[in-house]
Amino acid sequence: MTGPLSPLISPASVAILGASDDPARIGGRPLAYLRAAGFAGQIYPVNPKRQTVQGLPAYARVADLPTAPDAAIVALPAALVENAVTELAERGARACVIFSSGFSEVGETAQQDRIAAIARDAGMRLLGPNCLGVFDVPSRFYASFTTTLDRGTPTEGNLSIVSQSGAFGSHLYFLARQRGLGMRSWITTGNEADVTVAECLEHFAQDPGTKVIMAYAEGFRDGDRLVAALEAARQAGKPVVFMKVGRSEIGAAAASSHTAALAGADAVCDAVLRQYGAHRARTTQELIDIAYAASSGALPAGRRLGIVTISGGVGVLMTDEASDQGLDVSPMPASAQAALKARLPFAGVRNPIDITGQAFNDPDLLRDNLDFVLAQGGYDAVAAFLTTVPGSAANRAPMRDALQAVRTAHPKFPLILSMVVPDDLRREYEAMGYAVFDDPSAAVAAIAGMARLREAFARSAPAAGSRGSAEALPPGALDEQDAKRLLAAAGLPVPDEHLATTPEESVAAWRACERPVALKLVSPDIAHKTEVGGVVLGLDDEAAILDAHRAILARAREHAPSARVSGVLVSPMEAGAAAGGIETIIGVMRDPAFGPVVMLGLGGVLVEVMGDVTFRRAPFDTDEAMRMIAELRGAAVFDGVRGRPPADTAALAEALAALSRFADAHADEIESIDVNPFLVRARGQGAVALDALIVRRADTAEG
Repeated sequence: MTGPLSPLISPASVAILGASDDPARIGGRPLAYLRAAGFAGQIYPVNPKRQTVQGLPAYARVADLPTAPDAAIVALPAALVENAVTELAERGARACVIFSSGFSEVGETAQQDRIAAIARDAGMRLLGPNCLGVFDVPSRFYASFTTTLDRGTPTEGNLSIVSQSGAFGSHLYFLARQRGLGMRSWITTGNEADVTVAECLEHFAQDPGTKVIMAYAEGFRDGDRLVAALEAARQAGKPVVFMKVGRSEIGAAAASSHTAALAGADAVCDAVLRQYGAHRARTTQELIDIAYAASSGALPAGRRLGIVTISGGVGVLMTDEASDQGLDVSPMPASAQAALKARLPFAGVRNPIDITGQAFNDPDLLRDNLDFVLAQGGYDAVAAFLTTVPGSAANRAPMRDALQAVRTAHPKFPLILSMVVPDDLRREYEAMGYAVFDDPSAAVAAIAGMARLREAFARSAPAAGSRGSAEALPPGALDEQDAKRLLAAAGLPVPDEHLATTPEESVAAWRACERPVALKLVSPDIAHKTEVGGVVLGLDDEAAILDAHRAILARAREHAPSARVSGVLVSPMEAGAAAGGIETIIGVMRDPAFGPVVMLGLGGVLVEVMGDVTFRRAPFDTDEAMRMIAELRGAAVFDGVRGRPPADTAALAEALAALSRFADAHADEIESIDVNPFLVRARGQGAVALDALIVRRADTAEG
């Protein structure tokens, strides 16, 4: 495959600056690995102190090379790197891998910026600095000093790995190798002066030989490129299994926004990975498990799981795990149960399907049972627990033959085996197309991860962005009335409210409502009205309204004498939760990497104390909004509890999608949006934004 990263991954020639005659040193390892692997291209060691390096002619300077190398490896002290990159750029090298450390990872950014600029101006791609390099199995290019390659070159396969961390990337490769996974390409990006994790993901998404992608990152600078790469992998049907570490709160300076205060960098990243189809792994074991299972064959078409076991107790264990993972462990159809019972009178035939140890007295029973469950059970995947029996001397050959027959009859069916067998036998089963797990719970969790990946592949592409397509916001700070007017124009439902500048106008507005009202201070300088006593609820009396209007203005003058005050907003009271409505909070915060991100949470205590919130990168459609709603831990309240009617989740989804489009259109102007509370009425009755706040970015607030 050709592309922007081809010179880094499959070059025709390579120069090694700082090449060492000692194959155990950093400058010696890549040369030793290249020669051991049989790299077919030209290798040019550069070392002014030697005539030869590891048996190859050495060159004193880059300028002395007989031709411009496709790629170069720089294994020099940090002080020499800038000059080396300059020489490579002048010589016409197309790519450069910098092992050297001592740059931005220790706060030295100036030199790193300079070498990045030199490479960029010359059109030379740069990996690192402070990276462990790259290797590509098909091209036999090993530009790395990782000691994991001392155990031999990798087996060729369909897994590609990208990692910001070199050490952890090596760890992942070695674990994948131990698990029997064949490798395609492996890249560590280090300080990412040029090449990033996102660009590597993009390359793997387009690479025909890569079928599964494993990624590790600590942070992202270019959220748009990461999203594009994830979407490219999703469209190509390539599972991305991602470990993102680092949990820190962001937006402390934007704490005037409730949404920003509730959002964390990790929560936003988690939502983006989920939105664009990647599987977020929480542990290294999970990362390896999902990649291993996804590499073994087809993904489940749905969440219906059949469990076949020789132990009733383990069947219960696996069922519990399936329930926790959101899988459907429904019984087989009644007709299938009856037919299976006729075949195996001693078996439990609902689901889990307990064939007992009797099947091992006759492996044909295991074959027939699995064949029947796969063909007649109506399941999207099956997990079979066989303990250690297939590895025993007496059962090894007949059970292997039985399971080979099952795989031959159902070559693409997602069937995962849980058993403990010798490594050589496990390899035989993997060659048949089985994933083999020691732990039955891990087998079920892997199937759940595969099912979620398959669901992501089946979704339509997220809505295209509309950034910059809407007219600019009005200048200056925005008050509640401004915010609601803008959001109403964007498609969010708002109450029929009236701005009163005198107590008498408040009374007139109350009479026009013909029901109790709320009075709220309107000021672009006072974002949180309740903190200054600027809100009075449930007014249904002329004298009370007159008093409330005057009191609100007086308290505003007392607490913020210089604040601009437009008047008092008279708003009809909503029946709220007492009449079956559900208070939610919806909003937008601006993430440094991903731009505008929409938040949804349940109102009141659930959002304040429990943090029951979920996020999506803007923009998105109503289908994605419905998935947001379903992710809330308290989502069951929308279905109607304790006699309350079901909520109008369709109206909530429409509002979330509309808010996402508005946020995206004004991405460069808005810091945050809070709509709190956003009341969701009973099904068919819609929803309404009871309060709203839009905070502009500081550099766009003046007009």
